Amino acid sequence: MSKYRLQAVLFVFVAFMLGCNEYMIVGVLPDIAKEYHSSLSSLGYLVTMFALIYAIFTPVITSVANRWKRHHVLLTLMVVFFIGNTWTAMATNYVSLLLSRMLTATVAGAIISIVLVLASYVAPREKRASLVSWVFAGFSIASVIGVPLGTVISQRLTWHDSFWMITVLTIVVFALLVWLVPHNTPQVVGHLSDQFSLFKDRRVLVGSLFVITVCASDYTFYTYVRPIITNLMGFDDTWLNWLLFTMGIFFIVGNKFGGFLADNGGVHRLPGVYIVMTILLLGLAPAFQFKWLAIVIVAVLCITFASYGASTQLMFLDIAEKNYPQSLDLASSLNSIFANIGISLGSLAAAETVRFASLRNVGNVGAIFGVLSILLIWYVSRHYEGMRY
Repeated sequence: MSKYRLQAVLFVFVAFMLGCNEYMIVGVLPDIAKEYHSSLSSLGYLVTMFALIYAIFTPVITSVANRWKRHHVLLTLMVVFFIGNTWTAMATNYVSLLLSRMLTATVAGAIISIVLVLASYVAPREKRASLVSWVFAGFSIASVIGVPLGTVISQRLTWHDSFWMITVLTIVVFALLVWLVPHNTPQVVGHLSDQFSLFKDRRVLVGSLFVITVCASDYTFYTYVRPIITNLMGFDDTWLNWLLFTMGIFFIVGNKFGGFLADNGGVHRLPGVYIVMTILLLGLAPAFQFKWLAIVIVAVLCITFASYGASTQLMFLDIAEKNYPQSLDLASSLNSIFANIGISLGSLAAAETVRFASLRNVGNVGAIFGVLSILLIWYVSRHYEGMRY
C-alpha cells in the first residue's frame, strides 16, 4: 500500500476516533441519567456545552497554532484529547463529566482542521474532493460502528467502558500519526487579525451560517435519537442497536453523495437537497405512528444531513487559497467550527422542545432551521462562481 493510501486511511481513522468521542454520548445518555439520577433534558446540555466549547476554541487554537509546525501542534493536541477522554471515562459525577467533555472539546476541532489541511496537501488535486468526503465519512463510520458499539458496551458493562475504548483508539492513532503525518507542509504565517480577514467575505459568512442551520436541523432530532426510536417508534433495545448501525450506514452514503456533489456542481446542487430535508422533517411527527415509514424518513434524512460537507469544505478552501492564503488553516476549520455551533443550537432547541412541548415535535423545530438553510445556500449559490457544472 502506498504512503498516500496509508495517510488517507489514517486521516479517516482520526475522524472516526473524534466522531466516537463526540457522538457516543448520545447513545449512552439514558445510562448516564440512571447513574447520576439526572433528567434526560438536563443531560442534553452535555451535548450543547461540548459543541459550544468546540466552536469557541477551534478558531482560536487553529489560528494561534499556525505559528508552529503542524505535525508538532497535532501531536500536542492529541495528548490533550487523550487526557480529556480518559477523564470522561473516569468521571464519577455530573460536574466532572461536564468538565472533561469541555476539555476534550477545546482540541477536537483543531485536530480535525489540521488533518483536513494535511489531507489537501497529500492528495492529488483530482482526488481532493474524494479524500475530504472520506474524512467526513469517518464521523459517519463512527455512527455506524462506534455509537452502536458504545451503546452495547454501556448496556452490557457501563458507559465508562465505552469511553475507555476511545482511550485505546487514541493511543493507536497517536502512534500512527508519529509515523505517517507529513512533517513539513507550506504555511503562510500572519497576525491573528490577518487570519480572521477571511470573515470579511460574504460568501464565507453566509456559507458558515448555512452549516449552522443544517447541523441545528440534524441535532434537534439526533440529540434524543435513542428515546425517539424506543419511546416514540416503539422498537426494543435489540432493534435500537441495529437501527443506529443502519443510520450510520446512511450517513456514510450521505458523505459519499456529498463527494459526488462536490465534483458535480458543489454548493450549486445543495438547495434541492435541503428542500427535501425540510419536507421530510415536517413529515416526521405524523410518521411516528407508522414506525417503518418513520425509519425510511430518518434514513433519507441521514443522507441529506451529511451531504453538505465536501462542497462547503472545498468552497472555503478555494476562497482562502485565492484571496486569503494566510487564512488557509482557519478556512479548513470552518465546517467543524460552525457545525458545532449548529449542534449546540440544535441540541439546545431539542432540550427546550422536550422540556416545554414534547419529543414528538423535534422534527417541526428542525424544519424551521431547514427553511433557513435553503435560503442561505441559495444565496451562496448565486454569489460563488466556483464549482459550477
